[in-house]
Amino acid sequence: MGRGKIVLRRIDNPASRQVTFSKRRSGLVKKARELSILCDAEVALIIFSSTGKLYDFSSTRYVDLDLSHLDLYMDA
Repeated sequence: MGRGKIVLRRIDNPASRQVTFSKRRSGLVKKARELSILCDAEVALIIFSSTGKLYDFSSTRYVDLDLSHLDLYMDA
């Protein structure tokens, strides 16, 4: 028997929301790392928190990214 579906909605409690963000961010980085290893792919991950803090991951030391198109998301 599989797990039931969870209704996705914003977490009201700021402390719980921050803990969930931190745990899910760690999970995303882990999956990005696994993808880069298993598929020999170059992976870059950029995450902005609700406070605007930037978190990033790169599978290679030198990923040449053009970040100019991110201005669209920074203003949103």
